[in-house]
Amino acid sequence: RHPILLSGGFREPMETLENTVRHGFPYQPSSMAHDPVQKILAIGTQSGALRLFGRPGVECYCQHESGAAVISLQFLINEGALVSALADDSVHLWNLRQRRPAILHSLKFNRERITFVHLPFQSKWLYIGTEKGNIHIVNVESFTLSGYVIMWNKAIELSSKAHPGPVVHISDNPMDEGKLIIGYEAGIVVLWDLKSKKADYRYTYDEAIHSVAWHHEGKQFICSHSDGTLTIWNIKGQGKPFQTITPHGKQPKDGKKPEPCKPILKVEYKTTRLGDPFMILSGGLSYDTVGRRPCLTVMHGKSTAVLEMDYPIVDFLTLCETPYSNDFQEPYAVVVLLEKDLVVIDLAQNGYPIFENPYPLTIHESPVTCCEYFADCPVDLIPALYSVGSRQKRQGYSKKEWPISGGNWGLGTQSYPEIIITGHADGTVKFWDASAIMLQVLYKLKTAKVFEKSRNNKEDKQNTEIVDEDPFAIQIMAWCPESRMLCVAGVSANLIIYRFSRQEITTEVVQLLEVRLQYEVNDMESPPEGGGGGDRDLPTPGTASPSPQTTGPPTHPSTSSNSSDGVRDNVPCLKVRSTPLKQSSGYQVELVVQLVWVSGEPPQQITSLALNSSYGLIVFGNSNGLAVVDYLQKTVLLNLGTVELYGSNDPYQRQARSPRKTRQPAGGLCDINEGSASEDRCKSPTSGKLSFSMLELCVFSPCVRVLYLSVLSSTVLLSVCPPRGANPLDHRDNSFSRSRSSSVTSIDKEAREAITSFHFCETFARKGDSAITPCLYVGTSLGTVLAVALNLPPAGEQRLLQPVIVLPSGTLARLKGSILRMAFLDNTGTFLPPAFETWYEPNAAGADSEERDKARKRRPVSVSPSTSQELQESQYAVVCSEKQAKVIALPSQNCIFKHSITETSFVLRADVVQMNIGNCVACFCANGHIMTLSLPGLRPLLDVNYLPLTDMRIARTFCFTNLGQAMYLTSPTEIQRITYSQETCENLQEMLGELFTPVETPEAPNRGFFKGLFGGGATSLDREELFGETQAGKASRGLAQHIPGPQGLEGMKGAASGVVADLARARIALDERGQKLGELDERTAAMLASADSFGKHAHDMMLKCKDKKWYQF
Repeated sequence: RHPILLSGGFREPMETLENTVRHGFPYQPSSMAHDPVQKILAIGTQSGALRLFGRPGVECYCQHESGAAVISLQFLINEGALVSALADDSVHLWNLRQRRPAILHSLKFNRERITFVHLPFQSKWLYIGTEKGNIHIVNVESFTLSGYVIMWNKAIELSSKAHPGPVVHISDNPMDEGKLIIGYEAGIVVLWDLKSKKADYRYTYDEAIHSVAWHHEGKQFICSHSDGTLTIWNIKGQGKPFQTITPHGKQPKDGKKPEPCKPILKVEYKTTRLGDPFMILSGGLSYDTVGRRPCLTVMHGKSTAVLEMDYPIVDFLTLCETPYSNDFQEPYAVVVLLEKDLVVIDLAQNGYPIFENPYPLTIHESPVTCCEYFADCPVDLIPALYSVGSRQKRQGYSKKEWPISGGNWGLGTQSYPEIIITGHADGTVKFWDASAIMLQVLYKLKTAKVFEKSRNNKEDKQNTEIVDEDPFAIQIMAWCPESRMLCVAGVSANLIIYRFSRQEITTEVVQLLEVRLQYEVNDMESPPEGGGGGDRDLPTPGTASPSPQTTGPPTHPSTSSNSSDGVRDNVPCLKVRSTPLKQSSGYQVELVVQLVWVSGEPPQQITSLALNSSYGLIVFGNSNGLAVVDYLQKTVLLNLGTVELYGSNDPYQRQARSPRKTRQPAGGLCDINEGSASEDRCKSPTSGKLSFSMLELCVFSPCVRVLYLSVLSSTVLLSVCPPRGANPLDHRDNSFSRSRSSSVTSIDKEAREAITSFHFCETFARKGDSAITPCLYVGTSLGTVLAVALNLPPAGEQRLLQPVIVLPSGTLARLKGSILRMAFLDNTGTFLPPAFETWYEPNAAGADSEERDKARKRRPVSVSPSTSQELQESQYAVVCSEKQAKVIALPSQNCIFKHSITETSFVLRADVVQMNIGNCVACFCANGHIMTLSLPGLRPLLDVNYLPLTDMRIARTFCFTNLGQAMYLTSPTEIQRITYSQETCENLQEMLGELFTPVETPEAPNRGFFKGLFGGGATSLDREELFGETQAGKASRGLAQHIPGPQGLEGMKGAASGVVADLARARIALDERGQKLGELDERTAAMLASADSFGKHAHDMMLKCKDKKWYQF
């Protein structure tokens, strides 16, 4: 009967699932490095991740398998390679010449802990300092240890009895590569002569050393200490420092030593050709600056600038014009790596302004609470959001271009627009352009502006707010890209509906619907098995009247719902501002809906939400019921408990299933340490009973309607207030274990049937219908799908005057587990999107109702019901729950395909997505599996164990979208994007940017005539001879273990030498090629001259012999 459905569009199973790119700030950064020639930045993290940044749009993520913290990074400058040292005492060489960098070599130290790493410019010998105070030397090309070792007891004076501590600094003298300066933590600095293998000078200070930096002439160096002092030393003056500075210490008048300050963790000393040198340092503030933010200090000449940072400083680097340490550095910027931000300071402008950061590093500006991902959006959407977002940008940035500008963009073949929306704990909503595997913030919406700022009155706060922290946090978002309508639900049981406009307006009074409800519930008992037919007691119609809007909150909270004195009643969790609201271009408030406290009971948090711009409706649900809001007429159309949607059928006579225990339903957002209400404040005192009585109505709107409809011979009062009284599900539970016993035949007394999903559609409202109508499909936590018919007035003026009729129409299907997603296909298996209206400018001058009516045309539905429903179905409903998926034929409501997704786990997120070759259901399970099923046949296409461990953050942020894309928040600061599209996987290499680009290394500084004649310039050292095996011997066998890269030892030798020496070999090859071409050119010219000469002689001979006879020769 359904031949079109059997193939499902996919000929073969999907085979690929790949990470595409990671966006955001590196979580818990620990180290940083910069390549001044390639102009790329590397950041290592405490979890062993490596993030590389080039020009805006060129980013790369790598991961060390061990997951140990990255303690040091060193670029092989301009050679496309990077050395990383980890806290597990391993050193790795990364090849950056490929789009996805890979490890070429690793070296694991067994006996000593690594504390410092140094690689001189244009050297292949890496110095590694250890906790024992020794220094080992590694050949970067072969990643083997040299036999040359600097032992700590040889470096310090023989008379010294104490151990100098770990090595905290190694660097060679800028003017003499044969002299190495070694800093020990205890306060000893040693100038080591590499050739003679002994210490030339030793410098001792009575405070611990944190860092050392050279003057470029190699005659002085500077140390930073734990007491907040800087000491400057002449290399030939051993006794005392040449100068001691306490940048933030108060200088006593009697000449005594200044008071100690906090440690200076790092200092850099950079010279300029024409001006004073720069001394840049982190830390060193005085101890009496309690509560002061972390600072970076820039000392230039006589001026000292203290730059406050928002977060603690992890590391900083000074960007200079030259990579050569023996030349004037000419610093132009400072890159400051903070715990949660990356700041680049312009040293060339007065006031040291910061550069505007082009990377998407502000995802975590406020913690992300929810995400949505949209692919293949309308093409005009990103420019529209960018134009309003560009007006929000801060001023005062540096006017120069971003200095980290290396790499090249990938050749993106994907041209469709992609948008990611993030909701945050402070109530902000951010729109991001995610096209072509890049990420750029487009627009930021602050929803908290709608509400009054909370006063610091703890009693008042306890009386109204239902969450301890972040009362404005975004919980769920619904967005219609075509109409640009947006609806957000907050944790304080509030909804805000926004309309997009390019024009600024001032709203005198924010439109508000305050929703009051109270169900008194009794006798929650399971009816006897098989006894089924008795009608429930339905609420009797009663008079509804608006209640006073301003009800003073009581001083002392009460949890008793039947107390007449001192209870909180008619109080919303947040107070909407009463003053005029100036709304700039972008998203502007259309309507606010708030659930209010009722007789001392707080409103339940909203768990599901849907928006339809064509119908002008919003629907939301919580753990007790749902409400339908007409945002055009500003009224509530329907408000029912979940049980009342079933009509006269007893909802407790149903198939055996186990109830949901106290846990957050699908759509919940709270993580284990996030703000949430205490159990006793949120728990309903009447949650043990379950029969419904009078519903009360309280709507503050110019247009209030109370409708009575006949539903299956029973009268239902359409109230404003959703039912409540359930025990709120404990969203602090961080586990995903579920009880799904099939032997339970009655509903647990504590359980409530929560609303978990909605879907607006134009379909068949009832079994056997012959015509399609606008409908709302409702999914519940007990696996039921219910239909609600919508009777809409004609578009235009009538739509604003006539009421919308909402009519529950019965049950469509039942599945195991909560309903997560619903969608509809036509009789050819093509996806049927919900109806929508196209966007129009709501504040256009002179726009009359006729123009708006033209813009409000509903999307045509290409379904023509067949005359013979038995032979041909017209539509197919796709329903996916936590456990299974079903495809149901409409209007016969026959289940034609069924698939059990998981038995041992449950689905966290499911989406019906459109691919290039068909549609599919994409599922993400709590056990970390990602699965796809073909539509409509529900044939398994893909099953990958993607994430072995899943936490609440991933669970609430994972989402799929069309064309095989998906994303989730992999850490509190980073978004990970993945693809299960074959086309994207095949083109991924081309789409990724290139980090390494061939760049000529700058020329070395000129020594000058007199320095060349009399000496005094930089002297070089033959490290190959000194550290090589012939002179230094072999290293101790058990000291470190060499681990080749994943491609095998032989391939790695060639690859490693290629990375380090490629550029030199290329230059030699170019010279040889040029020489050969020159020789070839000379030979060609000589041959040409010879040929000309031969031709001339031949011609002369011919003329000479032309008239002679043969016997004359």
